[in-house]
Amino acid sequence: MSTRKPPKRQKSKSFSGAGKTAVSKGSRPRKDASRPSGDNWLYGDHAVFAVLKNPSRKIRRLVIGHNKLANLSPEELGLVQKSGLAESVDGEIFEQLLPEGAVHQSIAVQAAPLPDLAVEDIVRKLEEGERCALAVLDQVTDPHNVGAILRSAAAFDIDAVIVPDRHSPPLTGVLARAASGAVESVPVVRVNNLSRTLDYLAENGFWRIGMDGRADKSMEEAVTGLGRIVVVLGSEGKGLRRLTAEKCDLLAKLPMNPRIESLNVSNAAAIAFYEVAKRT
Repeated sequence: MSTRKPPKRQKSKSFSGAGKTAVSKGSRPRKDASRPSGDNWLYGDHAVFAVLKNPSRKIRRLVIGHNKLANLSPEELGLVQKSGLAESVDGEIFEQLLPEGAVHQSIAVQAAPLPDLAVEDIVRKLEEGERCALAVLDQVTDPHNVGAILRSAAAFDIDAVIVPDRHSPPLTGVLARAASGAVESVPVVRVNNLSRTLDYLAENGFWRIGMDGRADKSMEEAVTGLGRIVVVLGSEGKGLRRLTAEKCDLLAKLPMNPRIESLNVSNAAAIAFYEVAKRT
C-alpha cells in the first residue's frame, strides 16, 4: 500500500480499611425471568476491585463468598465496606447469578454501565497533546481478545479504544475479567460508522495505521516520527475488511518468523502498542 497524503496537522515525512464491616448475609436468588442476566455482572478480583475504585460506576449489588470476605487484604476490605452493598453469600449463589463456567474467585458485582463517550469527547481531551495514540477494532468479536487488548492498551498508554457498536461484545463478564481491570481505566468508544470515524480522526491529525501481515513496512518503521496515531486491528479470522484498509494511511506488519503465518489479534495488538509506546 502506498503512503498517502498526511492527515491535517501532520507534517509530511518519509518513513524508513477501618470501621465496622458493612456486609449483610445475602438471600438465595430465585431462578426466574426477573433476575438479572449474567451479562450484567462483572466478576473476578481484578475486575471487581477496579469497579469499586471507579467513582464513575454506580454499583447495584456486590456479592462475596464467606471465606473470601474473611481473607481480604485491608485495602480490599475497605473497598467492600465503602460500597455499603456487599452481601456475604454461599458459593452456590454464584452459580445461580453468573454464566456457567464463570471464573469468579468468589466475588462479583452488578454495576450500571459506564457513561457513553463519543469520539469527539476523546479528541477534545487529547487536543493539547501532539503525542497520543488510539486503537480501532474492526469487528473483533471474541470477548477474551477484546479484554486482552484493553489490558495491553492500559499497559502501553493507549488513550482510548474504538469499536463498532455492532459486532462488539459487552464490557462485562468474560471480557471484563480478561481485561484485568482495564475496562475501568481505558475509555471504550462505540461508534455507528467506523468509516466515518476514521475520516474524522484523519481530519484531526491522526495517522491511521492498519495492521496487515502482507504490508511492506514494519510497525516500527511506520510509527517512527509520528505524534498522533490510530492503530487499526482486524477481526480474528479475516483481518481488516477491505473498506477499512482503504481508509488507512499506511499498512504495517510485525516482524515474524515465516514459520508462523499470523498471531492472535490480542497478541498482535500488544506488540503493536509497544512499538507505538517506544516510538521516537
